[in-house]
Amino acid sequence: MSAVIVDSNVLLDIFTEDSRWLSWSSNALERIANESRIVINPVIYGEASIRFERIEELDEALPPAIFEREDIPYEAAFLAGKAYLAYRRQAGTKSSLLPDFYVGAHAAIRGYRVLTRDIARYRTYFPKLVLITP
Repeated sequence: MSAVIVDSNVLLDIFTEDSRWLSWSSNALERIANESRIVINPVIYGEASIRFERIEELDEALPPAIFEREDIPYEAAFLAGKAYLAYRRQAGTKSSLLPDFYVGAHAAIRGYRVLTRDIARYRTYFPKLVLITP
């Protein structure tokens, strides 16, 4: 069965009941859950945690039986660093984007698709990734 990494922006749309994106994100996640393995990594878990007071609440929202937890491969960390360096060399000014590069690199190294609303960055720095987007 193929796997899909779910970006934290999709999870946060659902957790915060975002008025603009809730419908798309929840429908896309449900569709993916019926056809693929769903994968998250520590970066996604950490970003999603901002919505919760306690780890138990987050674990209930992201049950391990549904959201498979994977460590980020060292090869992905290397690729993330190179993608971030390319971003900075192209006059990228945001300094907090490295987590996004970890997610993209993890998917690229493992051959996973990515469920996300962040189309431009993934297409620019990981052009071979298969994205599931609005």
